[in-house]
Amino acid sequence: MRTGGSTRRPPGGGALHELRLLGIALQFLTRVPVRVGRFEPSWLADSARHFPLVGALVGAFGAATLWGAATLWPLPLAVALSMAATAWITSGFHEDGLADTCDGLGGAVDREKALAIMKDSRLGTYGALGLLFVLGLKACALWTLSTESVALAAGALVLAHGVSRAGAVTVMALLPYGGDPRQAKALPMAQRAGMQLALAALAWIAAFVVSAWLAMPDRFAPARIALALGCAAAVVLGCAAWLRSRLDGYTGDTLGAVQQLSELAMYLALCALPGAGTP
Repeated sequence: MRTGGSTRRPPGGGALHELRLLGIALQFLTRVPVRVGRFEPSWLADSARHFPLVGALVGAFGAATLWGAATLWPLPLAVALSMAATAWITSGFHEDGLADTCDGLGGAVDREKALAIMKDSRLGTYGALGLLFVLGLKACALWTLSTESVALAAGALVLAHGVSRAGAVTVMALLPYGGDPRQAKALPMAQRAGMQLALAALAWIAAFVVSAWLAMPDRFAPARIALALGCAAAVVLGCAAWLRSRLDGYTGDTLGAVQQLSELAMYLALCALPGAGTP
């Protein structure tokens, strides 16, 4: 069985096929209505290489909301609206994964019990606390960045949403699927990603970093971006090691948790260096 994604392409593949895969990625990760025409299930796994780009587009939607809202309301409201916008456009996809992961892995339970808890649609104490702390910290960090510059906070949204999706793809490449593939909500995503997908994710990260470096207005840009990437990488690798020890792999819910935690890590890192919080 191929685990790195299918190479079967429709007639006229190449760029046209990549656009189709991008459309599939948009369908899977967001509520954006995209028509892709012909579809094969294996293409869903292939579309993972475009997850970082979809993440950047989600971040751009949040950034546009932040920028527009900041012209009408105080910064705390603008930040809250930008976060609501990104949660709406993704239907809370990753936040749901974070909550389920916290519920399943928050207690001292074995692998089978943890997986069963994560499949329960009810929100538990650990899930509620996880959402409260992660969303609250993201709001505080974005508010801090916004007080320095709304443009800086907007750029941080694009960068962090893109890089954090690349982190989730990296976990797919590093680990096998930890649950029962037959019960996976999206069976092709239960296949272990090939290193080609991880390399594609790294290529997107490089593109995001160069763009952020050119766009950030202060002299601390290189150091801030480097720290943010380092923190995100530490979170991704730490989560991968933890998931290997607890579940022997990843699940769709844990990928959502990886995305949320690495996104938060980048915001906190960008706030940590001199200049953050200065009007």
